[in-house]
Amino acid sequence: MPLNNFSVGRDISLDIIGPQGPLRFNLITNFTSKQDATEQKVKGLDGIMRPLRFFDGWTGSFSLERMDSTVDDYFSQLEANYYAGLNENPVTITETIQEPTGGVSQYRFMGVLLSLHDDGAWSADATVKQTLGFMASRRVKIA
Repeated sequence: MPLNNFSVGRDISLDIIGPQGPLRFNLITNFTSKQDATEQKVKGLDGIMRPLRFFDGWTGSFSLERMDSTVDDYFSQLEANYYAGLNENPVTITETIQEPTGGVSQYRFMGVLLSLHDDGAWSADATVKQTLGFMASRRVKIA
């Protein structure tokens, strides 16, 4: 629920769907996404600069607290598939946002490739934080 008309972290939920069904990553604590684009200046003989943009997908990351072997098992299977010569199929991420106005917005990242940026550090009196990155071909509004 938004606070004082501001979006806060608990206003978002993520559904990550892999080729075999939902990926249930435990306790996601952070999510970032960024639209990637290549911008170009085109200057005509008339001396006027005309901006041009080529949309180039999306990138982002999310952090989670390790509570089981889900992340390790997922990437272990991807690595085994790679060495067995099997194709890696993309996943989708659906982002659902509870808006401060009371409405709900949903966006779907398509053609997603997940990567394991940090499998975590193990220390005596601390939780193990893992970080996943992603690249997506598109993000489309679905609601």
